[in-house]
Amino acid sequence: MTRTPLVAVLDYGSGNVHSAVKALAAAGADARLTADRALVLEADGLVVPGVGAFRAVMEALRASGGDDLIDRRLAGGRPVLGICVGMQVLFGRGVERGDDTPGLGEWPGVVTELDAPVLPHMGWNTVEPGEGSTLFAGVEDERFYFVHSFAAQQWSLEVQPPFPTPSLTWATHGSRFLAAVENGALSATQFHPEKSGAAGIRLLSNWIGSLSAG
Repeated sequence: MTRTPLVAVLDYGSGNVHSAVKALAAAGADARLTADRALVLEADGLVVPGVGAFRAVMEALRASGGDDLIDRRLAGGRPVLGICVGMQVLFGRGVERGDDTPGLGEWPGVVTELDAPVLPHMGWNTVEPGEGSTLFAGVEDERFYFVHSFAAQQWSLEVQPPFPTPSLTWATHGSRFLAAVENGALSATQFHPEKSGAAGIRLLSNWIGSLSAG
């Protein structure tokens, strides 16, 4: 009998994350909202949610030691999934209305405001899945739910063999931006899979399935 993958949802004070826990459970995980360091490090997967301002999320992560936990998991090749601002803080910096804040620096780049006639970008949008995507298998043509005004709009990390080429998924709202990244053990989505209906559950299920395979 296959063991249900244990997924820790990092509890560092970021908004309402219970919908993420419920969606992960519906997708087949033993999902637990936790700040327990041992559980976060030992879980098959870690989800880093994030809502609000880049600076506020970074301050909360650093205050709780969440930044160290993410770094330690990735150093050991342990899977991490960032969602919304939980994706944005993985980049080098975030610039919001003149406020320039260092991020976790797992990926180079700057998160900036979208160049769009209407902000925030709120609602359902299609995406352009990257080649070899695991997350979007079976949901390549589906719509996902976004709510944000800022995003990473360029990708500058150069990955050399033997490391696999990252799978980059793009979307457009005014300007083109990264909707998702799959880079080894580290994956992230700018949209909210937990608010994206059946397509979001399928995407989370794909990620959970990759934990069992890893």
